[in-house]
Amino acid sequence: MIIVTGATGQLGRQIVERLLARVPADRIGLSVRDPRKARVFAEQGVRVRRGDFADAGSLAHAFEGATQVLVTSVDRFGGEAVRQHRAAIGAAVAAGARRVLYTSHMGAGASSRFQACRDHAATEEVLRGCGVPYTALRNGFYAAAALQFLGQGPQSGEIALPADGAVSWTCHEDLAEAAAVILADEGCFEGATPPLTAGRAFGFDDVARVVGEVTGRAVSRSVVSDGGFLRQLMEHGVPGERAQHLLDVFLASRAGEFAAVDPALGRLLRREPLSLDTVLRKHLAAA
Repeated sequence: MIIVTGATGQLGRQIVERLLARVPADRIGLSVRDPRKARVFAEQGVRVRRGDFADAGSLAHAFEGATQVLVTSVDRFGGEAVRQHRAAIGAAVAAGARRVLYTSHMGAGASSRFQACRDHAATEEVLRGCGVPYTALRNGFYAAAALQFLGQGPQSGEIALPADGAVSWTCHEDLAEAAAVILADEGCFEGATPPLTAGRAFGFDDVARVVGEVTGRAVSRSVVSDGGFLRQLMEHGVPGERAQHLLDVFLASRAGEFAAVDPALGRLLRREPLSLDTVLRKHLAAA
């Protein structure tokens, strides 16, 4: 049985939807903190059980009968994130899974300027020592994050953010489809995948240009100081630690950590991945 954790999240839900097109429902199990939120999958014949990375007993039950377990990275940073990932990987091995998969990041590295990428690197180290074959899905930076950073820029006519570098922003739906393909074709990637990215990297100068083309209004891209960006976030109620993590995305992008573009995702999808300009056009048309 293929177990998918975090199956009610933005990525996990889409992975399950696409996996159902490739694998019979009775071969899929979900490990979720609140099974009520996965009712739509249970109604399709998917096994749904409560599983919490902080509760080893719940994972033993949720992972029962596993052949593969997809560990979806948690929305935490630092030691807590790595502890939870280690617990899930250990539970998957204890359940008898013959492969553990993990949603890592294209920028995973111990020296990254972005804490989440350091956490991914530490988790990949746990995978390397877990004793069973593993696959680390090195996903491109989520395009949804670019839309969040964009905020009210299209309406105000100004995108005011820290200095940045090009980022290969990549859609959840494409990454979900790739994960489903890899799960259905067990063993097609051993170890860390190449960067799973869209076909082009964008900076926010490019974003401002596309927004202007779509809206027909002039949109400027202004640079906010790092300290000013932090102050703005905290004035809007973002906790200091979280604000720093958001700033670190820009620090890392300036260093080129997220600029790589690789054809691996397109090969898995057998089509061109969606590019950020396409995502922006759809987003602005729906606004």
